[in-house]
Amino acid sequence: MKQNGLLISIEGIDGSGKSTLAKELYMHFSQFHKTLLTKEPGDSELGAQIRTIVQKQDVPVCAKAEFLLFAADRAQHFEQKVIPSLQQNMIVISDRMADSSVVYQGVARGIDIDFINTVNAWAMSNHKPDVTIFVNTPPHIARERLIMRNKILTAFEKEHTQFMQHVHDGFCTLFNNRKNVIMIDGECDEQTVLHDTLRSLTPWLSDYETKQISTGTIVDRHA
Repeated sequence: MKQNGLLISIEGIDGSGKSTLAKELYMHFSQFHKTLLTKEPGDSELGAQIRTIVQKQDVPVCAKAEFLLFAADRAQHFEQKVIPSLQQNMIVISDRMADSSVVYQGVARGIDIDFINTVNAWAMSNHKPDVTIFVNTPPHIARERLIMRNKILTAFEKEHTQFMQHVHDGFCTLFNNRKNVIMIDGECDEQTVLHDTLRSLTPWLSDYETKQISTGTIVDRHA
């Protein structure tokens, strides 16, 4: 399906630094382009309620129900936030997207991945990220960061180290041969992570700006 904007997803395990990177990319791009910073789950009124359910999990939630809750959030997210923004030629930066379900509920929880992909495609109206940024951070480093935050951990952040290693390995395998994935060393400091990401995003951003210039949406700054 045609996308007029640029859809960027940012993936990684809990504590990887992906949320910080998402915010810094937004601050950078919003200086030059209409940009939306969003997240999954939780960036809609319905999604906020779902986020509370899946992150607190005050009652036991089975793996199938967990995935379907994320899928419901994703459908609302795309209908209400992502697709309208892409139609307005915006850059959309999403902290997590469909690949998180493939790894967390598919690889780590054991739900059929083909089923997850089918539901995700339906929930997203067959849209896909133009580029995915994977913040590759070892689980033991991510765990140390979560502890240093000195805040109440979510249900996923409380998961044992073996589970998070499984998730990390799942991301690495999933993204190993995907051409639209940028792998970033999450052990580096924040400024290095941002610099490396911006440099790697250059081809996608150049293509986006070229399309916007051709449609008259933005003026060529180099002309």
